[in-house]
Amino acid sequence: MSTTGSAAHAPTENGFVTVPRGLAKVLVTDTELGDVRGEEGFYHYRQYSAIDVATSVGFEEAGHLFLHGELPDDRQLAQFRRRLGELRALPDGLASALPVICRSTSDPLQVLRTALSLLGSELRLRPLYDCDEIEKVDAALRLAAATPTILAAAWRLGHGLEPIAPDPSLGHAEDYLRMVTGQLPAERDVRAVEQYLAATIDHGFNASTFTARVVASTGADLAACLVAALGSFSGPLHGGAPSRALQALDEIGTADRAEGYVRAKLAAGERIMGFGHAVYRTTDPRSEMLKGIARSYDSDLGRLAEQVEATVERVLAEVKPDRPLRTNVEYYAGVVLKLAGLDPAMFTPTFCVARVVGWVANALEQSHDPKIIRPSARYVGPTPPQPVPTRAAARAS
Repeated sequence: MSTTGSAAHAPTENGFVTVPRGLAKVLVTDTELGDVRGEEGFYHYRQYSAIDVATSVGFEEAGHLFLHGELPDDRQLAQFRRRLGELRALPDGLASALPVICRSTSDPLQVLRTALSLLGSELRLRPLYDCDEIEKVDAALRLAAATPTILAAAWRLGHGLEPIAPDPSLGHAEDYLRMVTGQLPAERDVRAVEQYLAATIDHGFNASTFTARVVASTGADLAACLVAALGSFSGPLHGGAPSRALQALDEIGTADRAEGYVRAKLAAGERIMGFGHAVYRTTDPRSEMLKGIARSYDSDLGRLAEQVEATVERVLAEVKPDRPLRTNVEYYAGVVLKLAGLDPAMFTPTFCVARVVGWVANALEQSHDPKIIRPSARYVGPTPPQPVPTRAAARAS
């Protein structure tokens, strides 16, 4: 990885570059996949606005853009959709193992983490170090295509329901909704979820994406990269909380209770779920897009969300005038996914249906760099070397 940008100009210590905690504002490599420009409230996929991609084309077009470097023409799109549809079916060994895995955990993301590891073995995925580009992209498609099938099956098994086999004739978002709910979804719900998926494929070098790239830099197989990314994503500081944001709306209940709710939360030193972002210092463009989708449903929930948003932002501006906090993607994601018919337990897993494409694309890009990611740490413990105490001395002390 290159040490470009701010890292190259950071102070040095004994020949090492010293960077901020958490690598904040450190440029660690070059990427052609996209970028997040937080000060502008803008992010992009390659040369296109990510929001324009999400609102103008389908999820498959966005996936093709990430994995093949361009938006597809009609022929390429038909081939990509067909291949993705074919690969949603799980190998027999994994399909048989899912009920066993689900007896140990009801969390779809934990099931996905275990299932992807098993799938990598079943597919006999080779280390990225040993693969040519065709084999790498094929592995990426297989893993991304299987993810919604695994998640839908995990949710149904966890609720005592039989998993539903994928239908390769359907689009990715439509088939995912059908496999979760057991019903062919309405066109409006399909489009709402599809736009959400397309808008959340990638979002810069967040913790899980960077984790996938670290593992890819070792030359590991692609399933290992995804399992590592999911491990990072499971942490409460990263995984997102659209279900928690929706729960907050449920707790508030009516718009007139919003101010009291937010003031009580702030007084207790608690976070207001769905507000604030690590990168954006203005409106999160994903939140604005999802707000528009929520409005199209003309629902009581959508109206409540907008009323609460206005109240919370007003109170936050009063209490924290030096730190603007606006809605992030989680706030309206919960609203839209609920209106589209998904259970709150499937909100974060649905995010993974999209983000898995970004993870594999980043892992593939990283695999082109032969340099392993291997930073150093500043030692701050007791001064070495010190004599090692004898057993007798150690017991006496």
